[in-house]
Amino acid sequence: MTTEIVYQGDLRTHATHVKSGNSLLTDAPIDNQGKGESFSPTDMVATALGGCILTIMGIKARDKGLDMTGARAEVTKVMASAPRRIAAIKVEIFMPKDRPFSDKEKMLLEKAAHGCPVGRSLHPDLEEEVIFHW
Repeated sequence: MTTEIVYQGDLRTHATHVKSGNSLLTDAPIDNQGKGESFSPTDMVATALGGCILTIMGIKARDKGLDMTGARAEVTKVMASAPRRIAAIKVEIFMPKDRPFSDKEKMLLEKAAHGCPVGRSLHPDLEEEVIFHW
């Protein structure tokens, strides 16, 4: 088991990562009967994509002796209706400005980002846009 999730009532869940004991709350969004006081389940999907991209890039960077500490992702999720689903996720990657990367290193890291397992797991109808700011 990876995660245990307990429904708390009032459209909220409490999820615990079994191995580490770390936990988080989810809440239904305001536009879907919730209070919007925490990540919604669809927010978690979009967040997982951004986190996965940075992690996979970090693995490649470490393997190549590159330091991308301080890189960050800004994630935007777009919802569709009928049926309600995630229509698009935009991930903007901002790389540290104080460490210039060569064109070859940029290409290597961007290729790694597009190999993220979360992105590969998303439905092909979901529009996924990844923009890099070097």
